[in-house]
Amino acid sequence: MSLSRRSLLAAGGALGAVAATVPPASAAVEEADRRRVRTGFERLAADGYALLAGERVGVVTNPTGVTRDARHIVDVMHADARVDLVAVFGPEHGFRGTAQAGGSEGRYDDPATGLPVYDTYLKSGQALADVFTASGVDTVVFDIQDVGARFYTYIWTLYDCMAAAALAGKRFVVLDRPNPVTGRAALGPVLDRAFATFVGREPIAQAHGMTVAELARLFDGEFLTSPVALETVRMTGWRRTDFFDATGLPWVPPSPNMPTPDTALVYSGTCLFEGTNLSEGRGTTRPFELLGAEGVDRRWAEAANALGLPGVRFREAYFAPTFSKFQGKTVGGVQVHVHDRESFDPVRTGIGLLVTARNSWSGFAWRADHWIDKLTGSTRVRTLIDAGAGVDETVGAWQSDLTAFRAVRKEYLLYR
Repeated sequence: MSLSRRSLLAAGGALGAVAATVPPASAAVEEADRRRVRTGFERLAADGYALLAGERVGVVTNPTGVTRDARHIVDVMHADARVDLVAVFGPEHGFRGTAQAGGSEGRYDDPATGLPVYDTYLKSGQALADVFTASGVDTVVFDIQDVGARFYTYIWTLYDCMAAAALAGKRFVVLDRPNPVTGRAALGPVLDRAFATFVGREPIAQAHGMTVAELARLFDGEFLTSPVALETVRMTGWRRTDFFDATGLPWVPPSPNMPTPDTALVYSGTCLFEGTNLSEGRGTTRPFELLGAEGVDRRWAEAANALGLPGVRFREAYFAPTFSKFQGKTVGGVQVHVHDRESFDPVRTGIGLLVTARNSWSGFAWRADHWIDKLTGSTRVRTLIDAGAGVDETVGAWQSDLTAFRAVRKEYLLYR
């Protein structure tokens, strides 16, 4: 993997320098705020929206763009005369969240505010730049809750919107929110650009361990062909070791199959089962925690527990998905129970489950389109497991790429 870092963030050269517009809090203030995380939006509003003064503003957001008291930021900003809010841009699942996976809401006028809502899903490059131009905005604001995994599409909506804003000559402001599974470390394989898709545009780790503002800085500094006029509004009160329940913020499901922070905790590992013929738990009340297929029995849970993976146990489970794979059929498999989230490694766990599923169930198969390669970022995981590799050998195969990514990532982190 080659990542050549640009010098955009050097003194005097960074359009996205946070301190230039919304200064970070002093250490004393941050400690005082420890029990109350203030999101980027909360700080923007507290400053009287000075960052947006005199600008026609459009917001890229979804149902997660909420205040501490669960009001949507679009509703709040629309009602405030200090903001000239003229457009909303909806990602996958839509602005108000009415669409399932792989869908969006299209172009419409929002009934609550009358604002035009534009669809960004599956748009990029000049086509997306044309949407920004047609909307008449000067500044594009991004505020969406991420879950910390490379293949969660909102971070690539961020990337595509940044690139399109650069093409359209628009300013881009990112309002930060917590990484709900902490920002302690990057984990997992790093994408090979030959496998770039909307579930991974650029070479970052499978569990990136960053916030959206940090990712925006990374994208601008490493990957965008033309730098965007980027500004980020950081949080206060959040530390890299914080899980979501430490923030005091309301959890709004970022997508229909991400109902709780517990789902996000396992997602960067168990989403790999989308690349197999097993159910990843869609159509159940515990997606990505329940995994299974017809013909799977207790032997899978036994084999998975025998691995001794840190912080997690596996229960033999049976369930009948109401939609997606095995709709209406009772299947056997496992439920993932994380008992020590501090030591839990979701990506290693996902690999362990793939290895043991393949070894304990004769019906195991990859999806015919090799979607697993898009999710893991190369052919390496699939071919190693097919060759009989165990967990340690498979995880060890990506360590040099991960070490290189961690070194680059470190340059863009905003929080301790």
